[in-house]
Amino acid sequence: MNERGVKLHPVWMLVNGKVEEHEVEPRMLLSDFLRQRLGLTGTHVGCEHGVCGACTVMVDGDSVRSCLMLAVRANGTEIRTVESMGRIDALSPLQEAFREHHGLQCGFCTPGMLATCADALQKCALDTEQEIRDALSGNLCRCTGYQGIVEAVKVCVTARNALRTAAADGAPGTEETTP
Repeated sequence: MNERGVKLHPVWMLVNGKVEEHEVEPRMLLSDFLRQRLGLTGTHVGCEHGVCGACTVMVDGDSVRSCLMLAVRANGTEIRTVESMGRIDALSPLQEAFREHHGLQCGFCTPGMLATCADALQKCALDTEQEIRDALSGNLCRCTGYQGIVEAVKVCVTARNALRTAAADGAPGTEETTP
């Protein structure tokens, strides 16, 4: 029980490769758990209704709105936040593509956009600009007009497809990796 008499529930999850064990209130949102308990402030909270996508993280390999998921529901899962994608001195290929193609401006939507793009690059063909835009349609960006983001994803799709072709041809060292 906490100081207000609310029963706490034990949770454990693998967050960015690190086991986290805590007790949480049953109504604590995953976004609040990540930001307040773990200090992972890269996960942004925008609308708090699941509309904007700023809070998107990867849960067991799927992009999820962390403002709509309770921390107790994430018990036993593997979570990846934007902090796991790269470092300031070693950006992931997807982050580098965003930088190179001006896929970010204010940066508020960027963590959720990166999670959504990483998920789509793993699961969708993204052969056309419309398919890319459809994959991004659940994330709102008020600054970029999306064109730089679409261009960044196109670059990653081209690299992903080249890697898949090389792997299919049996080229050594062409194992597919997450963007």
